[in-house]
Amino acid sequence: MTAVAPRVTPPLDDGNREFWTSGAAGELRLPRCATCDRWIFPPSLHCPGCGGVAAYAPLSGRGRVFTYTVNYHRFHPEVPVPYVIAIVELAEQDGLRFTTDIVHCPVDDVTIGLPVRVVFEQQGDVFVPLFEPAPDGQT
Repeated sequence: MTAVAPRVTPPLDDGNREFWTSGAAGELRLPRCATCDRWIFPPSLHCPGCGGVAAYAPLSGRGRVFTYTVNYHRFHPEVPVPYVIAIVELAEQDGLRFTTDIVHCPVDDVTIGLPVRVVFEQQGDVFVPLFEPAPDGQT
């Protein structure tokens, strides 16, 4: 079993619990507006676009690296460097992006546009969504 690097995890509440725990079932879930169909991140149960009510739904967990940086500075003695911090744009919606780490990939192999898929790292009750290269190259 691979050692898990320490991470700061969020306090869970009714608005974000499903996002942070859905990885237990291997799913990436985000709220989706029932009125305009917009996916919402950061998670909110009210759409910032139209004000409609949102409910959680599963996504494909696929996307592309929108941009990234390689971190060489050791901020914590248990977190090995270098590692990639990326903004991933999910396949379901243009502009649906979030910051994450790219894992299971040499840092020199990460490129803008790299097809990726979600994987989860358990930290107590929280399942942190991380991304790895998609083995089939598909988003």
